[in-house]
Amino acid sequence: MYSKFTKIDEEFICENCGTKVEKLGYTCRNHCPTCLHSKHVDINPGDRQEKCHGILEPIGLEINNKKGYVIIFRCKKCGAIRKNKSAEDDNMELLIQLSAKH
Repeated sequence: MYSKFTKIDEEFICENCGTKVEKLGYTCRNHCPTCLHSKHVDINPGDRQEKCHGILEPIGLEINNKKGYVIIFRCKKCGAIRKNKSAEDDNMELLIQLSAKH
């Protein structure tokens, strides 16, 4: 089984910290670059079919040879684990803190 990717790059207001998050431009924006939190809205990337809509909290970091830094999230509402690659403008201090957790 593979996951289908639907490209949606849109601005949003972070529900965790209130930051107005701009479009990423070179790929899809998935999470807030300030606090690294996300929202549980997709089953497959970009499909907006998930009914949970909980806050995805960053809980760890992996280093992938192809994708670079990959943030591991856990949904505060349903407990689901999701992963997404970091963006160029992500808060590096928070990424370093996440790397020490995993």
